[in-house]
Amino acid sequence: MHEIGFMQGRLVPQIAGRIQAFPSLRWRDEFPLAREHGFASIEFIFEADNHEENPLFSPAGRAEIKELIQRTHVPVSAVCADYFMDRPFFRCTSAQREASQAMLRLLIEAAAEIGAQRVEIPCVDDASIRTEEEKRLLQDSVTAVLSLAERRGVEIDFETSMPPGEFREFLERFRHPLVRANFDSGNSASLGFEPVEELTTLGPLIGNIHIKDRLLGGTTVPLGTGHADFPAIFSTLAKVRYQGPFILQTARDPDDVGAAVRYRDQVRAYLQRYWT
Repeated sequence: MHEIGFMQGRLVPQIAGRIQAFPSLRWRDEFPLAREHGFASIEFIFEADNHEENPLFSPAGRAEIKELIQRTHVPVSAVCADYFMDRPFFRCTSAQREASQAMLRLLIEAAAEIGAQRVEIPCVDDASIRTEEEKRLLQDSVTAVLSLAERRGVEIDFETSMPPGEFREFLERFRHPLVRANFDSGNSASLGFEPVEELTTLGPLIGNIHIKDRLLGGTTVPLGTGHADFPAIFSTLAKVRYQGPFILQTARDPDDVGAAVRYRDQVRAYLQRYWT
């Protein structure tokens, strides 16, 4: 059975009404909660605001993460670098680009130290790629750190709002097996992409999947109530032989743990239906 994990913060109360935020006061609590409720992994969030307080940023913090992993046997599968939503590698000065590149190097080292397999760079919403020049700047910035990623065995996964053919062409520019795609079921539905075409096009380049549901052109909603075509998504993933994790990045609910467990069981049902 595939690994089913969750985006950090989904097992503890929401912060200031935000769908996603680093749970600075409760991040430790999610490790025993994940073990208790049968989740296979946690995907960490690294934001620009107050990033110095994130345990990924310091040796002491990373040591604490490793101790929690060892104690609970719940690994950190990835680092979702929302930092680059606010500080992308384009539409900025050269000094700002160099600072973002230095942060990417730090996150690669941090991911390797705690055993995370990938660092994700979201290029969506205000950080969406708009021009060929922005593609070039992003490619150049990430290419410069690929030798480090290779030494440390850490994937770089992009999430973008590009149509599937354009996205695949961008990934193939790197000519590197560690550069892969993150597929987000909710964002894809919101953009109106056809999942069979998208998943067939990206196929073996998909390194990680975020599971959520969204309305067409709208916001995140509970699984099964939006425009994500989950039967098409899971049946196509089975056909392209996707082997990676499924990370719940689902709608928030007053019953944090209960909602996460319900969503996990929905994903399990799809996996049992299409992978058996």
